[in-house]
Amino acid sequence: MTHQIKSFKEYQKIYKNSVRHPEKFWAKQAKTFKWMKPWKKVLSGGFEEADVRWFEGGQLNITENCLDRHLKDKANDVALIWEPNDPSQAFKTYTYKELYSEVCRCANMLKSNGIKKGDRVCFYMPMVAELTIGVLACARIGAIHSVVFAGFSANALADRIKDCSCKMVICSDYNNRGNKSIAVKEIVDEAVAKDCSSVETVIVYKASNTKVKMKRGRDKWWHKEIEGKRKTCKPAKMNSEDVLFILYTSGSTGKPKGVVHTCGGYMVYTCYSFKNVFQYQQGDVYWCSADIGWITGHSYIIYGPLLAGAKTLMFEGVPTFPDAGRFWHICEKHKVNQFYTAPTAIRALMAQGDDWPSHYDLNSLKVLGTVGEPINEEAWNWYKEKIGKNTLPIVDTWFQTETAGIMISGLGGLSPQKATYAGLPLPGIQLCLLNSKGKEIKGNGKEGLLCIKYPWPSMIRTTYGDHARCKEVYFSSFKNKYFTGDGARRDKKGMYRIIGRVDDVINVSGHRMGTAEIENAINEHPNVIESAVVGYPHKIKGEGIYAYVILNKNKMDANIDTKKFNSSLLKVVTKEIGPIAKPDKIQIVTGLPKTRSGKIMRRILRKIAAGEAKNIGDVSTLLNPDVVKKVIRGASKILVNN
Repeated sequence: MTHQIKSFKEYQKIYKNSVRHPEKFWAKQAKTFKWMKPWKKVLSGGFEEADVRWFEGGQLNITENCLDRHLKDKANDVALIWEPNDPSQAFKTYTYKELYSEVCRCANMLKSNGIKKGDRVCFYMPMVAELTIGVLACARIGAIHSVVFAGFSANALADRIKDCSCKMVICSDYNNRGNKSIAVKEIVDEAVAKDCSSVETVIVYKASNTKVKMKRGRDKWWHKEIEGKRKTCKPAKMNSEDVLFILYTSGSTGKPKGVVHTCGGYMVYTCYSFKNVFQYQQGDVYWCSADIGWITGHSYIIYGPLLAGAKTLMFEGVPTFPDAGRFWHICEKHKVNQFYTAPTAIRALMAQGDDWPSHYDLNSLKVLGTVGEPINEEAWNWYKEKIGKNTLPIVDTWFQTETAGIMISGLGGLSPQKATYAGLPLPGIQLCLLNSKGKEIKGNGKEGLLCIKYPWPSMIRTTYGDHARCKEVYFSSFKNKYFTGDGARRDKKGMYRIIGRVDDVINVSGHRMGTAEIENAINEHPNVIESAVVGYPHKIKGEGIYAYVILNKNKMDANIDTKKFNSSLLKVVTKEIGPIAKPDKIQIVTGLPKTRSGKIMRRILRKIAAGEAKNIGDVSTLLNPDVVKKVIRGASKILVNN
C-alpha cells in the first residue's frame, strides 16, 4: 500500500527527497498498485506546452485497485456506508465484495445499453449509493464519467452535456434534500430538449414513489435495467493517460471549463494524499460531507478512500435537517473517526448556537478537516473547541478541481497548525511565490502569487475539447509554472495561507490586501456570521473596500442601529489588521450569492459595489439567485447614502 508518513520529522525528510528526486518518489508510490502493464517512463512533457504525461505506457484499471485487489483480505469489510436524508430511514452498508458485485452489475447494464470505452456518461443524481456505483461502473468499462451537481439548472446541465457530447444521462426521479423533494427528472428532460442530440439513453433511478414521465425509446428505469445482470465484469485495460473523468468548473467569466483527469496519475495521487492528510488507519470510519458533484467528492468520497481500502461514508442530506444536530448525530451513530466538511457548513452550524454538539458523543473523532475555501479564525476556533474539544487536529486543506488532490495541508496531528493557514505542501508538491513580473519571491514571511513549478501526478491534462484554453488559463501567465490564480502568504516557518483569488486582492492606496484576510477580521465581530469583501472604484484610494455582512439574528435586535454597528465593526477591523483595512462601505445583507459548491461569487458583488448591477448577466446557476435582487436593492441605498 501507499506509504504513510508517521512523524513530522519523517515528513521533512520525505519532502526533501521528493523535491530532489520527484520521478523516483512517485514511481515508488505507483509501484504499490496493481498494473496490467508496467509504465515505460515515469514523467514526460512539461508545463510549456501544457503537455504532461505520467507513467506513460502503463496500463491499469482504477476500479481493480479500488475493489478487486481488496477482495483477498477485505471482502467482508465495509467499504461504503450510505446515510439517507431522512434519519428515520435505515442506512445501508456495502462490503468490498458487495460493492464489487454492484459495480460489475452496473457496468454490464451500461454495456447492454450501448456504452463503450471512451463514451461520455453524465450523472445528475442525489447523494445515493448508486451514484458511487455508477461512477465506478463507468471507470470499470473505460467510459468517461461527467458528474453534474444535482442542483444546477437545466440550462447549466445542458451546457455540460453538449460540451462533451454525452451519450447517456443517469439521473434520479426526485432528489430528497432536507424537507424538499426536487423533481430531478423534469430538469433532465428540459435539459436534454435543449439540443442535446448526443443523448441516446436516460437511465432513471427511482428514489421516490412519485410518478414521472418516461419518454418511450429513450428513458429506462435503473432497477429494471440492472435486474439479472452478471456480478462480474472484466475491467477494461486503460492506458495511464486515458481519460478517467471530466468535471466542469465555472470560472469568473465565460462558459464552464471541462477539466480532464486521467487514470494513472490521479489514482496514485488521490490515494497517497488521502492516507497521509487524514492519517487513516485500517478500521477507521471516514466521512467527507461534500457532494460527489465536486472534485472533493470524486477524490475524497470515492476514489481516495476506496483505493486505500477504507470505510467511506456518504450522506444524502443537509447539515440542518431535521435539526442542527444532524452532522453530530451521524458522527455519533457511525462512530466517525475522520470528519471532513466545509467552512460554510461550520459557520451555518455556529449560527445555530453552541449547544447542539454537546448533545452527542463525539469521542470517536480523531481528525477534523475543512475544504472549499479558507476558513476564518472564528470558525476555526469554534470547530477546534466545540467539535474537537481543543485536542483534535484540524487539516485545513487547499486544492482545486484542476489539481484533483490536496496540495497544502497538515498531516493529521503530525504537522504544525495555525488558524487560517492551510499549512505545508504535501510531498512532491513544489510551490513557489511569484511577483506580478514572474520573479520568484524567496524566503519566508512573504506573500505573492501562488504557483507550482513542477508537475504532479493528478494535475489537469486539458480542458475538454479546448486545449488552447487550458494552456492559456493555467500555463501562460508565467513560464514553466502552473498558476493557481490564488495569492498566498508564507509565514516565517514556511506555512502557507491562501489570501484569495488574484482578482480578489484589493489594492488600497498601494497596499495589497486579500479579501479573505479582511473577511476574517470582520468575522471576529461577535454579531457577524459571514462576510464578503470586494474592491470598488475609489476616487482617492484607487480601490475602496466594500463589505457585505450577514448578522447573527440570535444576537441582534431587529431594529439595529446601523451607524452604531458600523462603528463597532470598524473598530474590530482596525484592531485585527489596521486602519487601512477599514471598509469604506458596509451593507448588511441576509445572504450572499454562492455557487453550488458554496463559493461566494465576488464577481457579482463587485459589479453591484461598482454600481453596475445592470451588467451582472445570468445568475440562474447560482445556489440562491433570488438573493442577488435583495443585495441590489440594499446596495442602491448604500451607494446613494454614503
